[in-house]
Amino acid sequence: MRALLTLSRWIDRLNGALGRLVAWLTLVMVLVGAGNAILRYLSRFAGQNLTSNASIELQWYLFSAVFLLGTAATLRDDAHVRVDVLYGRLSPRGKAWLNLVGALVFLLPFCGFALWVSWPSVAASWAVWEGSPDPGGLPRYPVKSLILVSFWLLIFQGVSEAIKSANLLWGPRDG
Repeated sequence: MRALLTLSRWIDRLNGALGRLVAWLTLVMVLVGAGNAILRYLSRFAGQNLTSNASIELQWYLFSAVFLLGTAATLRDDAHVRVDVLYGRLSPRGKAWLNLVGALVFLLPFCGFALWVSWPSVAASWAVWEGSPDPGGLPRYPVKSLILVSFWLLIFQGVSEAIKSANLLWGPRDG
C-alpha cells in the first residue's frame, strides 16, 4: 500500500501543479477576452478591424485548456458539484466506499470510453495538420489533443482517489 500511496501523492502533485497553471491561464484568458472586446469596440472608431481571428480563437483555446486541464485538479480538490443529500451524511468510511465504487464503476470506464471515441477525431486532426477554417486562425490539432490529455489526467486522478479510498478502508488504522 505504501508504494500505491506514493504513486497517489505523485499524481496529486502533478494535477495540483496543473491546477495552478489553469489558474494563471484563466487570468490570461480574461485578459485576452477583454483585449478582444476593447479592440472590437475601438474598431468602430478606427474604421477598420483591429482584432484578428487568431486572437479570438486564442481566447477559445485558452477556455478549452482551462476546462480540460482543470477537471483532474478539480477532482483532486473534491470540488466537483455533487448532490450532497446522501454523501454529506455518510461517515468517512461510507464516503470512501462511495468514492471507490464511483471511481471504479463510473469514472474510469467513462474516461476509457471518452478516450476511445475521441482518438479517431484527434488522430485525423493530426494527420492533416488541421487548421482553422478562418483566415489567419490557429491550428486545431493541438487544442484537440487536450481532450486526450484531459481524460488521461482524469484517469490518473481517479486512480489516485481510488488508492486513497482503499487506504482509508483497508490501510493501517491509527489508535
